[in-house]
Order: sequence, then structure tokens, then C-alpha cells
Amino acid sequence: MGFFDPILAPIMWVVSWVLYGSHWVFAHIGFGPGPGYAWVLAIVALTVIMRAAMIPLFVKQIKASRGMQIMQPELQAVQKKYKGKTDPASREAMTRETMELYKKHGTNPFASCLPILLQSPIFFALFRVLSNLQPIARGDHFDRMWSFGPIDQSVAADFEASSLFGAHLSEVFLQTESMAARVVVIVLIVAMSATTFTTQRQLTMKNMPKAALEGPMANMQKTMLYVLPLVFAVSGVNFPVGVLIYWTVTNIWSMGQQFYTIKRMPAPGSEAERALKERQARKLAAKGIVPEVAPEEEKPKPSGQRVQPQRKNRKKKG
Repeated sequence: MGFFDPILAPIMWVVSWVLYGSHWVFAHIGFGPGPGYAWVLAIVALTVIMRAAMIPLFVKQIKASRGMQIMQPELQAVQKKYKGKTDPASREAMTRETMELYKKHGTNPFASCLPILLQSPIFFALFRVLSNLQPIARGDHFDRMWSFGPIDQSVAADFEASSLFGAHLSEVFLQTESMAARVVVIVLIVAMSATTFTTQRQLTMKNMPKAALEGPMANMQKTMLYVLPLVFAVSGVNFPVGVLIYWTVTNIWSMGQQFYTIKRMPAPGSEAERALKERQARKLAAKGIVPEVAPEEEKPKPSGQRVQPQRKNRKKKG
């Protein structure tokens, strides 16, 4: 038993039942019982169910991320204001003004990370279930079957024998000698890294105003744009095929969900908002409707002392 298994046990139990129930559905609509693609689709179903349950958190994540980027110019102004001041009063004032900015923009530094944090236990629970399929199939875990819900010895044997293009769902790149499994793992890692990059790029490049694309926070996000896919590419060789399927599908879900959200609800001043306005203008033009243009504001009249008109000097008579 792994060190975290007692902590993950309730989540592993839920994951096991979702997998088992999804497999039962796919088995009864034509994919058949026993080993087969029904178990692959069960992992896809687990991903969809979990991500659908987190849609409200995703919306909050988008708003928090947007707020964090939009407030960057104001945050930098506050930091510049108190730069070099280390006295307690200045530190307290800087903290207070920073918190007021968070409240004004309805965000905080941790809100954008919440969906990822909530997905992590599900990810690791699935990892542990798939890693234990072989021992369960052999009967090694018979004394603690409660941790894996309905996945008993026979179910585990069917699950473990299921494959995607010749790669068993429990196979790991570094632990398999199957060339087919290694090829499938490499393809999944590339897909996982590419979808991660695309999702991050959508958020940082398409849905942020120009002012928010500068500064330390923006530079950090640009760095993460390339670091995260690299991390997945390196760590992916340690994950079972089933976990790679889960992570790739969840990335595709995130990419599509984020694309829809950015297209319909872009951040003010962003490239996505400009594209939305252009689409709306084209639709109106196709209907023969000319959008009203806001009248230009009158230039402010010069204030201060009135300048007296100058009278031309008359020529003196000789």
C-alpha cells in the first residue's frame, strides 16, 4: 500500500465506481463486456464527468486569471510607490492597497489555481488504481478491496488486459518492453504537451489587454507557457497509459471550454474582444444595420485669462 493510499482511499473508491459504471454503460450499448475499448471509453467518461462537475470553478478560474492580468498595471504602480520603503507603516499600507486591488478586480492569487488543485487528487487516485490493477488481478490486495470499490480480481483482470492500439492501460513507458505501448505513450505525451501549450497560449495571448502582457506576472506566464509542456513531456514516461489518456482528454476539454468562454466573454481590451466586436459588426452589416457610432467628445475649451485681440499698428502720417 502506498503512503498516500489511506488518504486517497475515498477518492479511489469514487473513481473506481465511476469507471465501473461507465464501463457497464458502454458494455451494454455495443462494446461488449470483458477486456476492450469499453474500459478506454470509461476513462474518457471519468474525465468528462469530473470536468463537467468543475465548470463553475472553471468560470471562476477564468475570471480570476483575467482579473490578475488586468490589475497588473495598478499593482505595479503600488509596488513602485512603496519601492525601497521598509518601515512597518509603509509595508502595512502597501499590503492594504494591494488587498484593495484584489477586492476591486474580484480576484486573488490562488483562485486561478483552484481547479488544478482539485483535479490533482483525482489524477493521483486514478494513477494508484491503474498502478494496482496487476496486484489486484493476482489477488494480492484481496484483504483491502474496500479501497477500490467494485474492482475485484476478475474486473481488474479485464481492465488490465484492455488496451489502446496494443498498449495496455496499466503499462508505463519506462517499465514496458512493448514497442506498440511505447509508441502510444509517445503519441499521448505529444498530444498532452501540445494541448497544454495551446490552452495556456489561448489564455495569455488572446484574452489579455496589451497593458496586461507586460510586467513580472506576464513574464512568468510566458515562461510557464513553455515550461509546463516540457514538464509533462518529461514526467509522462512515468505515467500509465490510462492516466495519459485521462490527462490528454482533460486538456482537450479545457482547450475547447476555454475557447468557447474566450470567444463569448473576452476580457476588455483584449485581442479576443476586438475579434468579437468585428464579428458583431459583420452580422449587423449583413442585416443592413449600421451600428451607431458614439459621438466624439468636444474638445475642452481653453481655460484661464482671455487673450485680448491685437490691433494692427496704424502707420503714422508724415
